[in-house]
Amino acid sequence: MKVYELQSNAGIDALKLVERAEPKPQAGQVLIRVQATSLNYRDLMVAEGSYGSGLKYPLIPMSDGAGEVVAVGEGVTRVKVGDRVAGIFFQEWIYGQLNRQKMKSDLGAGIDGMLVEYVVLHQDGLVILPEHLSYEEGATLPCAAVTAWHALVTKGNIKAGESVLLLGTGGVSIFALQFAKIHGARVIITSSSDEKLARAKELGADETINYKVNPDWEKKVYEMSDRTGVDHVVEVGGAGTLPKSLQAVRIGGRISLIGVLSGRGTEVDPLPILFKSLTVQGIYVGSREMFEAMNQIFSQHQIKPVIDRVFSFAEAHQAYRYLQSGSHFGKVVIKCG
Repeated sequence: MKVYELQSNAGIDALKLVERAEPKPQAGQVLIRVQATSLNYRDLMVAEGSYGSGLKYPLIPMSDGAGEVVAVGEGVTRVKVGDRVAGIFFQEWIYGQLNRQKMKSDLGAGIDGMLVEYVVLHQDGLVILPEHLSYEEGATLPCAAVTAWHALVTKGNIKAGESVLLLGTGGVSIFALQFAKIHGARVIITSSSDEKLARAKELGADETINYKVNPDWEKKVYEMSDRTGVDHVVEVGGAGTLPKSLQAVRIGGRISLIGVLSGRGTEVDPLPILFKSLTVQGIYVGSREMFEAMNQIFSQHQIKPVIDRVFSFAEAHQAYRYLQSGSHFGKVVIKCG
């Protein structure tokens, strides 16, 4: 079978297409014909060697994938041949709290990932796809969608009438926009592109801010929220934007720290967290239990993930570079089937 390997941490050019033997499912395992995968910013970090230490090469990248069950090992009861499934990000985080052992089971970093024609996963590390979603749409869910769900719903307990600030229009932010609107929240979203902001408006965003035009966007958010600040911030920028998010959130509000798109290492003044009695929570994807709860809402509301562009399996390098360019709105997908 054809499989992509990162053969070092030298970046996208270290991604090589090679041949491997098709795997066979053992007891409790499932063989999946991968139909589609989707990229996350984390995949760029893995390729560049900036996603923690201890990665072993060659490594099959990418956490997100969906496909068809084509064979099952002895004792498999959760799925059957013909089922449409997606792998969960942490293969061992089924429910409860995340711990060190579960963290080692992350697809595409701790263990081999999904940029392959066939993959074997344990039956416990799978979820059934909502019936109304294609494989390409289902492949967008494991990381970005579950992360947004965890932030706003599982831990955020978002309610109708509350306000949410979303930074940018990548996968996590667009899923968060969809979840926030389903729950009756008011959404403010930022971008450097008026075209992207217009698309966000079409998806239900209530207010938009071009942060190139308004570099002090936290002040704009404050004005848009009746000079009190928003209830929730989905913070994907990291150190470069966190100080502004601390100013944009209300007293007693919540910031979900998810990404580091604007970099790491900058000192952040902790006093606003103290003085405003803020909850700042780190969100590292989520469990299978969260994924399955989210899928119920996808089915109930017939939510469709927003896919910017679909690349072929042979165009994996182009897909990585397109994500790296920041041109995307929503998700970037690679079709494997």
